[in-house]
Amino acid sequence: MTEQTGRVLLVDDDPSLLRLLGLRLRAFGHEVKGVESGAAALSVLDTFHPQTVITDLRMDEMDGLHLLDEIHKKRPGLPILIITAHGTIPDAVDATQRGAVGFLTKPVDKEVLQTKVAKALKNSAPEYVNKMSRHEIISCSALMDDVLASAYKVSQSDASVLITGESGTGKELLARAIHNASSRGDREFIAINCSAIPEHLLESELFGHERGAFTNAMRSHRGLFQAADGGTLLLDEIGDMPTALQIKLLRTLQEGEIRSVGSTKATPIDVRLISATNCDLRNAIAQGKFREDLFYRLNVVSLHMPPLAERREDIPLLVTHFLTRLAEKRNEPAKTYTPEAMDMLVAASWRGNVRHLYNVVEQNVVLSPTRVISVHTVEHALGNDANEFLSYAEARDKFTREYLTRLLRMTSGNVARAARLAKRNRTDFYKLLRRSQLNPAAFKRRALSSDRDEVTVRDSSS
Repeated sequence: MTEQTGRVLLVDDDPSLLRLLGLRLRAFGHEVKGVESGAAALSVLDTFHPQTVITDLRMDEMDGLHLLDEIHKKRPGLPILIITAHGTIPDAVDATQRGAVGFLTKPVDKEVLQTKVAKALKNSAPEYVNKMSRHEIISCSALMDDVLASAYKVSQSDASVLITGESGTGKELLARAIHNASSRGDREFIAINCSAIPEHLLESELFGHERGAFTNAMRSHRGLFQAADGGTLLLDEIGDMPTALQIKLLRTLQEGEIRSVGSTKATPIDVRLISATNCDLRNAIAQGKFREDLFYRLNVVSLHMPPLAERREDIPLLVTHFLTRLAEKRNEPAKTYTPEAMDMLVAASWRGNVRHLYNVVEQNVVLSPTRVISVHTVEHALGNDANEFLSYAEARDKFTREYLTRLLRMTSGNVARAARLAKRNRTDFYKLLRRSQLNPAAFKRRALSSDRDEVTVRDSSS
């Protein structure tokens, strides 16, 4: 059987050992990033996105155990192997309790290295690529890799999950993927939007009602909890659930049974509950709009769907997927974008996220007179959202202008002081000001005007 390969972050302050282990791991087919300190490891964690980490125990400034703790703050559950030539039993016990999945002893045996790395990668579970219904969640993003890896792990339990993220990021797709990868995958998956149904109907929709329970209740009705029995129920926009229903939902989660409207009889249920929201529930708790006890019941595991602007590498994949789907729907050959038009899609702001992208692609397909969609068609669909992503030069100029403006405000337009703070000579500083079209005199006038206003207020109050 072929051993599993993956991304390995290697941390050791011994350059020769770092090089040797890197060569061995690459020979086994792994993608390896080698760094010589704990600080360097933390700095590449969010860009390299390792599936396992191998770190030396004894290092200057930050040792392996400290690094282990810091990594698990950012990436809980990431498998970490500890290398040591000086390990003691207390070190081993401490590291295991803090989450290390194994040890390697110097000199590191080549076969032991591969065996332990393969075992660690199994814990990192790249199998989720298929098991998380990747055809539904289109992505090549390392950021989404982390989300899906965590989602796969939680799918193997019945723990309640809270999915957060902006509107349109695909929270329901992630919930469905968790359901499909779980042991409940062959049972019902039901989703309901708590903000789309009036309060008096939402209770009946969730818990059911008996005949005659209220006006026009001509027959009994099974609620969604009963309909999803054995499967999964997604409560979307949970933050908009009325307080009275929050109490009833909490009781249901505590007791594992429901009571339909108008009934005195409790009915046992077996439902995996997933909740989703685009609002800050902790803020809602502080405002008295959401129950704290319910929050902790729902938030056993928290997953966050990143906005599309943070995973722009996925945009070409998503666009191609949408073009294929729309072509099948319209029973016509798939259209395509010019390279310049695709660049514009990648650079746009996408405030409405993946849903917004789909709507724009659909509009482009409908309105484009040819099979090749042009820049002008995209520009028309995007409107003010076009070219939101700045070029390097634009971003640099924007930062420079904001930096200089801040300095001039701090110094009330005193160029000599501002230049000293910026650690530039005055001639160079004047050149920067001219390039950014900033006039120091305007900041002096603002300061004088502010001083006069303060004197006027002081005089009028005395």
